[in-house]
This record gives sequence, C-alpha cells and structure tokens, in this order.
Amino acid sequence: MSSFRDFLFNRDHSDAWSLVFAMTGVRLGERQLLIGDDAELFARLAGKVGLTGHLAVVVASEHAAARVEAAAASAGVLIEDIRRTTLPEVPGDPGQFDLAVLNAGPVLLSLRGEQREALARHVHRALRMGGRAVVVEGRPPRFFGLVRTQPEGLGQFHAEGGATRMLEAGGFRPVRVLADRDGQRFTEGLKTA
Repeated sequence: MSSFRDFLFNRDHSDAWSLVFAMTGVRLGERQLLIGDDAELFARLAGKVGLTGHLAVVVASEHAAARVEAAAASAGVLIEDIRRTTLPEVPGDPGQFDLAVLNAGPVLLSLRGEQREALARHVHRALRMGGRAVVVEGRPPRFFGLVRTQPEGLGQFHAEGGATRMLEAGGFRPVRVLADRDGQRFTEGLKTA
C-alpha cells in the first residue's frame, strides 16, 4: 500500500526536491546568488544555506520580490537580500558569491540570446574563482508524477544552444549537463579563469 501511495502522491513532497538539492550542491554557510522567478525554488534553497551563509535573490519586479518573500515565509526562512533590477544586470561586487542558481523560467526565457549571454557574464563576474553557476530548467514532478507545463520560450532557448551555450558565452569552462531527469535539466558551469 505504501508504494502505491508513494507513486500516487510522488512520495513526500520534500523528496521531490532532493534532485534539485543534489544537483545544485547547496551547502550550509555558502554565499549564494539566485536569479529568476521561481519563488518556491528560491525559498527551498535558502533553507539549505542556513544562518551562516548569505543569500541574495535577484528579481525583475516588486511583484516577484513579494512572491519570493511570501514563499520564504511559508517555508520558515528569511531572505534579507532581495535585489530588484532589470536583467541582464546583476548588482553586487566581483567575486562575492560561491554559487549562482539561475532559474530558466519566464524571466530568463524572455531575454534575447545576447541578453542571456550578458547575464552569464555578469554572473561570472559575481562568482569567486572556482565558483559554480547552475541553470535549473523545469520543476519537480507533482501529483501522479506529472511535470508542470514548461514555460513559453523554452524551445527557442534550446534551439539557441540552451544553458550550455549561455554559460560558455559567459566565460564558464567547463560546462556540462549534470542531469536531465523527470522533466528537469541541470547545467553547470565553473569559473576557472
């Protein structure tokens, strides 16, 4: 009975996020930069950084900032550093962060190819040497294992080379797809130069 219920309801909801945590590699005490528009993703990653870390969220509007604050409050975490800006600009000092997580949602996908490349360059600048950028596409499966619909523009994003092309154009080397599973794709780039 338990395995049927697990299948039916996609296990414990927090377990659905285990792939996200494993692929982003978020650690306690890290300095983390989150960019995009997935408030639930940001709130869950914020909980992994803990009080000893620093988390900055970059959003494109007051509405997005309010959604992030509400999701964080619902998850029982506090996000103090929410930066509102017009992408591809990423405010902050060079080398300030250990990890950047970019959500390939409507905000990122609405950017033109050269704007996404400029965003990747800004992220590259914001990371310390040896820092990582991870582009997260898709969401964890939901009820009955179904994946939420993919955002508009994802097909065009992939036709233009997707996250791999974007990160390489931003100066990341090497770039690799960490996982492509359950409707989610995780692409990582390292800052080595």
